[in-house]
Amino acid sequence: MIFRQLFEPVSSTYTYLLGCADSGRAVLIDPVLPAWQRDLEELRRLGLTLAYTLDTHIHADHITAACKLREETGSKVAHPAIDGLACADLGVEEGVPLQVGGLRIEPLFTPGHTDGHHAYRVGERVFTGDALLIEGCGRTDFQNGDARALYHSVRGKLFALPDDTLVYPGHDYKARRVSSIAQEKARNPRLGGEQSLEAFERLMAELGLAYPKFIDYAVPGNRACGRCPAGVPEDLQQYCKQIGESLQG
Repeated sequence: MIFRQLFEPVSSTYTYLLGCADSGRAVLIDPVLPAWQRDLEELRRLGLTLAYTLDTHIHADHITAACKLREETGSKVAHPAIDGLACADLGVEEGVPLQVGGLRIEPLFTPGHTDGHHAYRVGERVFTGDALLIEGCGRTDFQNGDARALYHSVRGKLFALPDDTLVYPGHDYKARRVSSIAQEKARNPRLGGEQSLEAFERLMAELGLAYPKFIDYAVPGNRACGRCPAGVPEDLQQYCKQIGESLQG
């Protein structure tokens, strides 16, 4: 498998490029709108054709580049079927692998951060979106988030994967790139060790986090597979800026 981990600094988001060397087809997990040209350049450099974009959930802190990349490359938009997005070409769900050349992508339904969140397992790697971060987890106080559901998603499903499974999160704010299931089980201060459900629910309820500054634009934009809505304030334009001239020519 051809693999690249790409970082978008405005929202501290990781995008993952997975490519099949035999078929030349590729998938981008959680592409970010301001970085779509970077992704096209990386695909071109590797000689790959984008088959699918695949988001883990409806994001609140950035807008997906799924629609823009479909316009540029003819790729298909894959998204968790539970969210019911009319703009998606393919609804993915647990138990139905997505096969792209030699790549077998296994969706894992991991609600809690949002009610439709999915992680994706590919061989010895798992792409955990915002459900499981390196020594952390996503918040549970919006988009039908649920601390109880997240606890069971992580400890009951992700922590059930083999210990040497590599964990690639949707974000990191301390320049960390990868963890493992064993490390998160041992060291994650929110969900690891002997953490009880009751203690986790209490911890999440007491975080007191600020209202997400981009959520009112990101959620409708992502429900449209990456259409930045009108009226985004100037100080937030960097989250969804599209450069008009395509690298495709």
